Amino acid sequence: MGVPVYRLRFQVPLDRKTIQRWFTLMRETIYSHAVRELTELAGEIEMDEALFGGKAPGKRGWGAAGKHMVFGIYQRNGKVLTFPIAGRGRRMLVPLMLEHTRPGSLYYTDDWHAYTFLDIRGEHVTIRKEKGKPKGRDHINGIEGFWSYAKHWLYHYRGVPKKHFHLYLKEIEWRFNHRDENLVITLRKLLSQQLSYVSF
Repeated sequence: MGVPVYRLRFQVPLDRKTIQRWFTLMRETIYSHAVRELTELAGEIEMDEALFGGKAPGKRGWGAAGKHMVFGIYQRNGKVLTFPIAGRGRRMLVPLMLEHTRPGSLYYTDDWHAYTFLDIRGEHVTIRKEKGKPKGRDHINGIEGFWSYAKHWLYHYRGVPKKHFHLYLKEIEWRFNHRDENLVITLRKLLSQQLSYVSF
């Protein structure tokens, strides 16, 4: 994984469809594991939303067509959780914040209105920007750094199937959260748990 199928097919004695099936199986395994491991993040927490997708004609920004909208929660010096979302209003974001963050945490967000309730859930620091840069010393560089990391990973695929975007997203989240581990060994363990008949 990490090498697009269109490149890998020249390096292994398997056809493109077989490689794609294996990659899908591995991503589904990672996704299932990540969903089972969902937990509350606590401490210093950064939250933000991002758009994924290539350039397309028409409207830019949050109203652009054909984009994937993602909400992210990042525990500083810890894990990140990502969720594909259909919109960035309170009804969509507040339940995710309530379920996946611990009350009493220190929250860092931008000034989007969906975050205003955080003042009663913990300490809330609102980051305001001027010409794209934070004003003052507070920041959400952690989650913004993850967005850059994720988009870099997705770029070399030159687009991913819309129906599988959530699998690619969880793969990147998993890579980030296990960045200090040997990912080959970790993935083998996950596959062996899910498919005990597979031998590598």
